[in-house]
Amino acid sequence: MRTNETLSQNSTRRSISFRALVTWWKRATVWLGLLGLTLSVPVAFGADSTTNHTKISWSGLVDVYYSYNFNNPSNQMNRLRNFDIYENQFGFSLAKLTVQEQARPVGFRVDFALGPTNDVVQGIPPYGVNAYSTLSNLEQAYLTGVVPVGNGLTVDVGKFVTMMGNEVIEPNANWNYSRSLLFAYSIPYFHTGIRLTYPFSSRFTGILEVTNGWNNVVAINKSKTVGLSLSYSPTPSTSLTLNGMTGFEQPLGNEYGKRDVAEIIITQQVNSSLSLAVDAVYGRDRVSGSLVSWKGVAIYGKYNFCSNSDLAIRGEVYYDPEGYTTGAAFPKATFKEITLTYEYDPVSFLILRLEGRDDFANGPEFVGANSAAPTKTSQPTLLLGAITTF
Repeated sequence: MRTNETLSQNSTRRSISFRALVTWWKRATVWLGLLGLTLSVPVAFGADSTTNHTKISWSGLVDVYYSYNFNNPSNQMNRLRNFDIYENQFGFSLAKLTVQEQARPVGFRVDFALGPTNDVVQGIPPYGVNAYSTLSNLEQAYLTGVVPVGNGLTVDVGKFVTMMGNEVIEPNANWNYSRSLLFAYSIPYFHTGIRLTYPFSSRFTGILEVTNGWNNVVAINKSKTVGLSLSYSPTPSTSLTLNGMTGFEQPLGNEYGKRDVAEIIITQQVNSSLSLAVDAVYGRDRVSGSLVSWKGVAIYGKYNFCSNSDLAIRGEVYYDPEGYTTGAAFPKATFKEITLTYEYDPVSFLILRLEGRDDFANGPEFVGANSAAPTKTSQPTLLLGAITTF
């Protein structure tokens, strides 16, 4: 559940029109201008023996894919996907540049992002209802500082990605290419506010956030959203993370109850080749006096054959009985999916992924070739993704 005003936008995609392409060109012009300005920053603020500044670092990625849907949907869209949306065509997903300076004791981080993936995250047309602005091309932008208290308290202020979820926006950091249902529908993408991170020990870390809410820069009501994350590693190969978030997320004048979401993530490095993970989420909200809820669990496995080749599998079940997060039109909606991803890295800066996935529903959720309305209960797809990093 990614936006406040509409929670079913990911299942109602439409093709990009000529006007949308013009809008994209304008956005690209702004983004390239910011990129040019950013690349000039290290010249003025590089390492200097008279200051405590370290040299500013930068990195980035470009992500493209080709997806084929065996249902041959009439609208050429993959249902229940948030980033690999388009089928039977080549798709540009994301271009990103990260510029940052480590806090010693003060620093910053700015992530410039461009492409449909970022548009989905920001909730701008045609993927959402938020108005486009220059801030829409900033996945993250925050000042960071380390307060010399105990083991060191890190304070981040600005716009930052959510602490929740076993997966992230950047595909190279995940085991699979496509994102899970839990990532797409049960948790937010980003927040604007303040984040405090404190390492109580080498094994135990806590994070506290106070933000304007889910997926917004400007608050939509007078309340604040509070998030708490506790991570514990009993052994070097095992980690346990508990995440929780609560706050009023309905627009001003329509607050009926708080939105609460809780999550537990467990990861286990079984040996040098095999890794396992479990992610479970439960959430609830109150809309116009009615209580709605959603919950799900995803199980992951990854086996590394050699330094540049591995195989990952994910299976999950997601329950959205009121259709609140997915927009499902049938009662007691339950979704399942299984994903198998083979990764090969021919060189250090290039990741290639071949992925087969099948989604299932207990009602008509997927579009076929002969109808614009959902008529099918399964959706098998095949995808080839390429991610280059620098």
